[in-house]
Amino acid sequence: MTATEAAEHDRTGEAALAGEPQPAPGATPPRTPLTSRAAAELLGTALLVAIVIGSGIQATELTRDVGIQLLANSFATVFGLGILILLLGPVSGAHFNPVVTLAEWWTARRGGDGVTAREVAVYVPAQIVGAIAGAVLADAMFDKPLAEWSTHDRSAGHLLLGEVVATAGLILLIFGLARTNQLRFAPVAVASYIGAAYWFTSSTSFANPAVTVGRTFSDTFAGIAPGSLPGFIGAQLVGGGVGLALVALVFARGRSDA
Repeated sequence: MTATEAAEHDRTGEAALAGEPQPAPGATPPRTPLTSRAAAELLGTALLVAIVIGSGIQATELTRDVGIQLLANSFATVFGLGILILLLGPVSGAHFNPVVTLAEWWTARRGGDGVTAREVAVYVPAQIVGAIAGAVLADAMFDKPLAEWSTHDRSAGHLLLGEVVATAGLILLIFGLARTNQLRFAPVAVASYIGAAYWFTSSTSFANPAVTVGRTFSDTFAGIAPGSLPGFIGAQLVGGGVGLALVALVFARGRSDA
């Protein structure tokens, strides 16, 4: 480490100890190449989808009890997501989710920290490609047909409402942590929220357009029929907007009275 790097490291540490606001999720160190961040987003989303689909397949092969199947699926997702955020967060911000990426871009447009339009154009395709690759990988590991369209219809209105709620809560959590300088808790907090939302939302909380696309490629427990895709993605985008509005309302930055 050079003297300049050491001094910069000391200043960063002092800022953290002083409680200064830290960058929003995805506001990565400038020295991290965009190709590395894109690779992290692709890999992280692929592994997340492989965890979701693979644990769903494993659960259905071990028991016919749907409740236990969902419990196993949610537990695996919680642990896997937490580890992925911990590992890849310092590289790309660990979005693994186009709604999070777009929400960050919108925040940056309004003067906050976040990704640029160019980074959005790289992140989102990487997330979608990663999600599809993760679905194919999960199917391959369990000797299922590769890239088989799901027949699991999820087009009911109450499921779409569940997606709005799940996604809004996710955005509120992530950007609320950023506003209150608590992003160090993101691996545990985000994973815990998704695990809870598996159970309290009717849709079992996809809350992620890329993951939703990936899950159409697997006709298994965690799959979603292609016909249900537009409704789910639309609901997730609406939920993202609602989440940002809640962040602005709950974590409003007022002027000093001094």
